[in-house]
Amino acid sequence: MEKKVAKAKSCLKPAPDLLISCRDKEGNNNALAVEYACNCSFDPPMVMVGIVPSRYSYHMVKETGKFVVNLVPENLREKYAYLGTHSGKDENKLEKLEMKVADGTKVDAPLLLDCPVNIECTVVDSVKTGSHEMFIGKIEEVHANEDIVDGEGNIDYSKIDLLKFR
Repeated sequence: MEKKVAKAKSCLKPAPDLLISCRDKEGNNNALAVEYACNCSFDPPMVMVGIVPSRYSYHMVKETGKFVVNLVPENLREKYAYLGTHSGKDENKLEKLEMKVADGTKVDAPLLLDCPVNIECTVVDSVKTGSHEMFIGKIEEVHANEDIVDGEGNIDYSKIDLLKFR
């Protein structure tokens, strides 16, 4: 028998939860957990991520036009939860969690090295959709751990135990 779904926001799950990392104009790094994200173009390759305007990272992405999408493995569950429930306004979350970071090679934003895939993006547009602003990012570079890339240069997602938080 059919049953009505109470919350429409859960209709497109399961999808991996992601961390978006960014840097402000003064060089301060931050990361936040995001639930709304998707591919939105194959040519040129682009992704779209939704950030609530009241979030600390929102203003960093809005001002710099740069961000990195980081795929989160299951073993980072606790750090993901912390990054999603604490604000970078109050502390340097990445330092507190002892997350390894490196500079992006194409964009001025940090790569989260604890994550097996990092996707550097430049904002080309954004759309306010209600609760979120969807930032459309042109993919500038994709980094992946060597052990998950096949002989043809493709990411083998079966080798990643992706976090599905909710």
